[in-house]
Amino acid sequence: MSQLPRTANGKLDRRSLPSPEIRGRTSQRPPATPLEEMLCARVAELLGLPSVGVDDNFFALGGHSLMAAGLVNRIRSESGIELPLRLVFEHATVAELSEIIPSLERQEQITITRRPRILGVVADPRQADGGRRRS
Repeated sequence: MSQLPRTANGKLDRRSLPSPEIRGRTSQRPPATPLEEMLCARVAELLGLPSVGVDDNFFALGGHSLMAAGLVNRIRSESGIELPLRLVFEHATVAELSEIIPSLERQEQITITRRPRILGVVADPRQADGGRRRS
């Protein structure tokens, strides 16, 4: 485009802009394992693409942090694999993820989540005075 489209007020007319071209596809190498097939399908579904190769970078195809969280949730709900979100950032291709996931399953890491304790806030007012009745 030689010039950006403008509205009557001189602002950028976003509706008149052409659709963005998707760039960043590095390969069309198809998935070779059931795990790669599932990961490729979830990534393509999340990004709204017809297909994704195993060497395609999630972020180069338009993914971002919220989509990465959605990807982790979809993987968990479909396969039961507990994939830490940071691994999507560290291993952004299906090929890399499919290599790291089996090692996670072998480690059988158990994550203990503790509820945060807020000091000075009492959920039940009866517990504030040690269970004593007020007169």
